[in-house]
Amino acid sequence: MNDNLLRFKTNQNYLCFDFETCHLNLLNSENKPWQLGYALCKGKKIIQNYDHLIAWKTLNISPEAAKICRFNRKHYEKNATNAAQILEDLEKYLYDPSYLIIGHNLLGFDVYIHNIFRKQLKKESDYSYVDRIVDTHCLAKAAKEQIRKSKNESLINWQYKLNEYRKRGLKTNQKQLLKDYDIKFDENKLHNARYDIEMTFKIFNKLIWEVEV
Repeated sequence: MNDNLLRFKTNQNYLCFDFETCHLNLLNSENKPWQLGYALCKGKKIIQNYDHLIAWKTLNISPEAAKICRFNRKHYEKNATNAAQILEDLEKYLYDPSYLIIGHNLLGFDVYIHNIFRKQLKKESDYSYVDRIVDTHCLAKAAKEQIRKSKNESLINWQYKLNEYRKRGLKTNQKQLLKDYDIKFDENKLHNARYDIEMTFKIFNKLIWEVEV
């Protein structure tokens, strides 16, 4: 038995987070995150959930993104709160080395949205937390394709390779994984950041029994 595997670390701290954004273009600095959901977890349990609508003076959401995420402008304008405070609260945990960071497609999307968030607030880029990421999108590819991490390979390098791995017919989106693992879910709630992190953490706790991390 390898006690270093995450499946056996019952006291491990996790930060699980997800952004909803204006569209999918990672090269556009106006692709602002408008919703942030994150959870503080220990072992297999979610300890605390957070759900924030992020206030911006201007927010231009594409019609496609608005439809997928069921964006409601009136609800957003009524409930959005200070962007700087939301970022500060998240980063207390994001940059805390005692936390591993969980999410679905973090390496392909959310880490770049976090950087856009920082730039909108005139902060410098800081990706120093990335080495602590465990991305369920990457782990799912490893599980389905039986791709193992070599002994001397770092977890983050292995995941970046998996992030770029493509195969026709390979489905590793969140909805597919929920079906694969027979996890009950409400399809109408997907693409809501708070709901997505809860589902992602359930998927994570299935994947760590299939992939040796």
